Amino acid sequence: MANLLVTGGAGFIGGNFVHYWSEAHPGDSIVVLDALTYAGNRSTLEGAERTRLVEGDIRETDLVTRLLREHDIATIVHFAAESHVDRSITGPDAFIDTNILGTNSLLKAARAVWLAGGGREHRFHHISTDEVYGSLGPEDPAFSETTAYAPNSPYSASKAASDHLVRAYHHTYGLNVTTSNCSNNYGPYQYPEKLIPLFLLNALSGKPLPIYGDGMNVRDWLHVEDHCRGIEACLERGEPGETYNIGGGAELPNLEVIEAICREVDRAFEEVEGLAERYPDAPAAAGQPSASLKTFVEDRAGHDRRYAIDETKARSALAYEPRHDFDEGLRQTLRWYLANEDWWRPLSGQTGI
Repeated sequence: MANLLVTGGAGFIGGNFVHYWSEAHPGDSIVVLDALTYAGNRSTLEGAERTRLVEGDIRETDLVTRLLREHDIATIVHFAAESHVDRSITGPDAFIDTNILGTNSLLKAARAVWLAGGGREHRFHHISTDEVYGSLGPEDPAFSETTAYAPNSPYSASKAASDHLVRAYHHTYGLNVTTSNCSNNYGPYQYPEKLIPLFLLNALSGKPLPIYGDGMNVRDWLHVEDHCRGIEACLERGEPGETYNIGGGAELPNLEVIEAICREVDRAFEEVEGLAERYPDAPAAAGQPSASLKTFVEDRAGHDRRYAIDETKARSALAYEPRHDFDEGLRQTLRWYLANEDWWRPLSGQTGI
């Protein structure tokens, strides 16, 4: 049995990880620490066994220290972060506060509890992003763990800084840390400001599908369950001090992803009874293509052109490989949103859906 502290565990990736871990490791206890900001949702954790939610801020070092001691926690899985690039452009301060100062707070608490009195077996796993590596050209090799950092947005800069702090606590103080840098996640429970859920739900409500620039910015798409398996591999087989890139093996331009979303929405209206009555404003309800909603808008400031993940190290050292085909994963994701309107509908007032 083990006790884990999962920060940001009421968010998208953290919430999926809590469900994954509680099912795969039913004897373990999980404490979720989440500030329950706009992207945190209590309902995401419904059904997760042996899980306790603590509402609080990772910058509260005394709170983190108390939780580690009271629950005899020897593993931290650190998801909590501000993560939306557009929000970082209009308001970078929150990203500095949460992603840098918050990570330092966790590291201080972990050092104080785990390394005191001769130390104990422990692991601090830090979840980061491929965006810290900057932008790739069309023919550039994919990001590896040795790619130089070159963040281009306040979000990616704040994550790069937190990565360096985690590394520093390992080399300076001996804290047992691992870091994983992931590509674009998709799947259930994703807050609908991100591309796939936003475009899914806009297509259902007949709202425009705003495409930045020419739509040819390329991303690697990773199903969130594969990401959870990659984190599990890092915790179980990762070497302290090492970084592992976790990718989905689906490098696609945004326009292709958007077209796939439109096809899946149209397909769902053909196959799922009653959708036209539930979503009468969708073009598909009248037999029209969802792609008619596509609208090209001015490109985002500092928009990175291409990300790609080289996951060779994770495959060889951790025996990790993604299992989800993108088309099937996207279809499953759409059907989850259709079946769980009670989860996303309350968020509509926050996002304009």
